[in-house]
Amino acid sequence: METAQKVLFVDASNGFYRIRRYRLGDYFGPVDLGLHLAGRLMSLNIGVGLFAGSILPGSNRLVINGFSPCWRGFYVSSMGGAGLVFDNLGINMISLVGKAPTPSILYLNRDHGEEVQVEVVPVEAHAIWNGGRGGAYAMMDEALRLFGPRYGGEYRALAVGPAALVTDYAGILSAPVKDGSASDVDTWAGRGGLGSKMLSEHGIAAIIYGGTVVDEDFRDRSVADAWFEDKYKQKLAVKDFESTTKYRFDPKFQTGGTLGVNYASVGGRIIAFNYRSLSWTEEARLDLHKRFVVDHYLRQFNEETIATNNQSTCGEPCSAVCKKLRGEYKKDYEPYQTMGPLCGIFDQRAAELLNRASDAAGFDAISGGGVLAWLMDCLDSGDLSPEELGVSTQPRWDLDAFDVVADSMHNARLGVELIDAILGRKGLIDFSEGVRKWARRIRRDKGVRILDRFVCTANGRRGWMVPNQYWTPGALAPMAIMGKYYMHYGADFLPPRDLGRACAERLKKELVMDNAGVCRFHRGWAEDYIPQAMETLYGMGERYRAAVSNAASRINSRNAGVYWESMRNVEFIRTFLVRVRDVEKKGTPELDAWIRAFETDAAAAALDFWFEARKGIDESLRDFL
Repeated sequence: METAQKVLFVDASNGFYRIRRYRLGDYFGPVDLGLHLAGRLMSLNIGVGLFAGSILPGSNRLVINGFSPCWRGFYVSSMGGAGLVFDNLGINMISLVGKAPTPSILYLNRDHGEEVQVEVVPVEAHAIWNGGRGGAYAMMDEALRLFGPRYGGEYRALAVGPAALVTDYAGILSAPVKDGSASDVDTWAGRGGLGSKMLSEHGIAAIIYGGTVVDEDFRDRSVADAWFEDKYKQKLAVKDFESTTKYRFDPKFQTGGTLGVNYASVGGRIIAFNYRSLSWTEEARLDLHKRFVVDHYLRQFNEETIATNNQSTCGEPCSAVCKKLRGEYKKDYEPYQTMGPLCGIFDQRAAELLNRASDAAGFDAISGGGVLAWLMDCLDSGDLSPEELGVSTQPRWDLDAFDVVADSMHNARLGVELIDAILGRKGLIDFSEGVRKWARRIRRDKGVRILDRFVCTANGRRGWMVPNQYWTPGALAPMAIMGKYYMHYGADFLPPRDLGRACAERLKKELVMDNAGVCRFHRGWAEDYIPQAMETLYGMGERYRAAVSNAASRINSRNAGVYWESMRNVEFIRTFLVRVRDVEKKGTPELDAWIRAFETDAAAAALDFWFEARKGIDESLRDFL
């Protein structure tokens, strides 16, 4: 089997390329090798793990990393299934350096040859974005149209939209290709703004790749089955089927996928109207969840997607079939949460309209939805006027008079207007240097800070990230990478020092999978099995664990986490603690002490909470080597 990782370096400024090999053991995958390359070259790295193309379920994730323009630190993003075709290039990673003088498509092909064919082809980006299906979809379609006929085997494209030119939080779109056209099964490397990096720093608007190389993948199922039977008394396929129940169909909730199961189970932990719901009574939150979510938003999803079995995979054989669809619309929890209840939208038609507009523009859906909800909050509160934001109306956030269909659609259309205003830099909006920096410039009369309404984690002077949509302190933890599941996101209370330690351990477990290119939906077995597979195949199981711990420590060495700037962040933590005591009835002396501290001086208590969590993180991720 291959004992070195092959990296194709491409200079986008002139099309020059070369291949370099890195010995296995020095580096093991796209994260630890990408961290090394990004630190030296400030490159954008796109690659797969050692098990790409193998019999292991979920092993074909395409991992993209580099220094993030929005987070302002090293960041790892990934998309499902896109690594299966990438593996046919016969390389492990491409590393982009330099910048094309005009927006371009990067063409990569290895069709029965010894070398990868590389071309950097200029395109009229705005003309493409304004045509066809629009935005990122149109750019992906154009790459497939221009270069698809050249491939003798499978191929796939990555693309960005106009958000990559004017903001720091654009994602990267892809979709499986069938009969020369992209399917409706969107996959995204959304978090971290790496789409902005791909275009703004490297001039690449799309990458199309494919080939016919068949390498010596891990194909011996008996090796895997032997380990699974010894560990779980089950074979690989059976254990994987069991561990992906939530993403397929969970009989406990009579629904499936992240959207279905999360909304069926969230109850009084529902987040809505830019986090205003967190300060409501439990009864009010439960009433909203029942009337607007269970009886309408979730019911629509169950009837239109679950009952009709309208689901697919991300492009690789997988029992999870986690992609839940209605026509061209793919339904995942966090996009349909941030551009759903967080924006005051509880109807699937309205959420589809807004999500599609955001995706076409090429935004990271979670950060995009968080920004829209914040701007709507500023409008509803009077902190900003429609004229100042380049829109024509106010949101309808009056819960007592809320029409779940009409008002949801009104808010969605306002969201589309706000997207147009962001892309066109209308009114006061200019997010080119990040929303935190913009928010600090917008000072209102009477000392009002619009930043106090914006829930985000902060990194350095300008870095920011809208958190994952779970009401738990781990979502705001001062980790070196936030916005992914590199943190503890359970609903239980942990003292902040213990929370920091739990976040650090979660980071290492997630890196075990990301560095192998394995989807976290398979974490029920993958966290344990991947090091064992490294031992069985390469005799390097412990070295792999050590490499992951070392990478975690090196990532944390760049941790520039900043104490929460927004008072709504402070309220997020305070209300969580109170709810654990009063609703969950899980009070402890330490929990009671923290609640009293918040009641006495919320800002001081939050600062203490933040620093205690940071201590737990740092003491768990001290230099490994």
